[in-house]
Amino acid sequence: MEQREFVIITGMSGAGKSLAMKCFEDLGYFCVDNLPPALIPKFAQLFGSSSVARLALVIDIRGREFFPELQGAISELPRLGFEPFILYLEAADEVLVRRYSETRRQHPLASNGRVLHGIQEERRLLKGLRNRADWNLDTSRLSAHRLRTAILHRFSGSESPDQASLHVVSFGFKYGVPTDVDMILDCRFLPNPYYIPELNPLSGLDEPVRDYLLAREAAREFLARILELLDFLLPNFVREHKRHLTLAFGCTGGRHRSTAMAAAVAQALQEKGHPISVEHRDIRRSETHPPS
Repeated sequence: MEQREFVIITGMSGAGKSLAMKCFEDLGYFCVDNLPPALIPKFAQLFGSSSVARLALVIDIRGREFFPELQGAISELPRLGFEPFILYLEAADEVLVRRYSETRRQHPLASNGRVLHGIQEERRLLKGLRNRADWNLDTSRLSAHRLRTAILHRFSGSESPDQASLHVVSFGFKYGVPTDVDMILDCRFLPNPYYIPELNPLSGLDEPVRDYLLAREAAREFLARILELLDFLLPNFVREHKRHLTLAFGCTGGRHRSTAMAAAVAQALQEKGHPISVEHRDIRRSETHPPS
């Protein structure tokens, strides 16, 4: 059977599945929304005999009485020659509550209008599916643009089949650790530019901050060891069919140290030919919240 791309988009209601489907449509996928799970194997067979090369299905709790059949339907796909990539979108309870409040939509499982109860029940029902997902993407802090960028980067198909693509993130521990990353590196052992008056208003993207940090032997050795580790890890990840890696650098506020080190690693990897995307999650938020 010809190799085809088969993606199942699922996850929490309000986490961005509709936007994700539009992204896949832009990438040339044939998309189907809210297909009853029992029809997935039959639809896969039609897909296999068609000229369509890329398929994305949106499956979620809206099916209600059909949803319990989903796990069995997905388990049947390998027998038919398909290994679907499962993209699971989620967000924190308080974020989902706010989104429902802003849109005035009714949660599919909310009883007596209690949105939080519906969210908690949905999270319970989806636990097994979340555990078997290939990519758990937390959209709590992602704007529509950043969600679109993350999906387009990962599924654009532009990377070489024998090369890993990386998404490099900087963040502040004080704002929470990102949940949708593969590896976290702590930069808080480095001297903090926040306490240098002339560097305080700058960020790790500014040359004076970068030079201040990389003038330290510990920072240079840290950078060298990370790159050495990635030289070892990336080809081994590719060998195990994991071609997308998210690497996060954290400091207290996410403005100086983590930003500088994330940018330095991204630049070095890009120079080696790796497809790279970079996100400085908390760089703006840290402007008024010391220290970094």
